[in-house]
Order: sequence, then C-alpha cells, then structure tokens
Amino acid sequence: MVLPKHMRLKGHRCFDFIYREGERFYSPSMVLRVTKANTKLQVRGINSNLSPSIKCAISISNKVSKRSVIRNKLRRLFHHHLSCRLSKIECVNEVWAFISLKPSCIKNSNRDLLKECDKLLIKAGITK
Repeated sequence: MVLPKHMRLKGHRCFDFIYREGERFYSPSMVLRVTKANTKLQVRGINSNLSPSIKCAISISNKVSKRSVIRNKLRRLFHHHLSCRLSKIECVNEVWAFISLKPSCIKNSNRDLLKECDKLLIKAGITK
C-alpha cells in the first residue's frame, strides 16, 4: 500500500517552503520538518475539495545507500507506515511534513526506524 495521492507532497517549491519555514525535529536516524501548508503554492494532482489533511514527502539520499532498490524499499516502507498512521487523523489546518533519512539509518532495523518515526510525529504534535 502506497501513500494515497491526496496525502503525498510533490514539487520543489513545496520542499523549498518546508526547508525555509518548517519546524525541525531531530532523531539519530532522521529529521522531520513540519509546517502549516502554504495555500499560495499549488500542489499538483490534489483535489482542493478534500478536507484539510497532512501531506508528506520522504527523502532518502544516495548517502543512505548507493543501491536504488534499498532506497525504494525504505521509501515504500515509510509511505505505507505514514498512510496507516495519518489517514485516521482529523486536521483543522492542512499540514505539510518532510522526512529526511540520515546515512546512519541504514544500520537500524525497519522496526526501529518506524518507532523513531512515530516518536518524531508525537514530538511534532501530529499524532498522539
């Protein structure tokens, strides 16, 4: 299961905005950036009639692994995890979140990475 299209965040303008304006939350293996959505930036392919939600993006650098197969497996793992966690949450304002994995994350198991992700989501006030 992949993150539904209405929950995915795309486009370099959105990412630039999150890097500039987003609040950062750190853990040993990843960084979570969270900000309120910028309504002036148009996110392609997203129906504006939907209720406010949390839109996410995941960045996995070549420094994490040179093999694209491993990076794509991690990306799919996080997309599935986030879709399960965030689809049940009711939001008042639209929120954009961006997760960047650090090169040291490859040493951890998938279970540990997802636990770390959950802790960051709680720290950011997105989940409980």
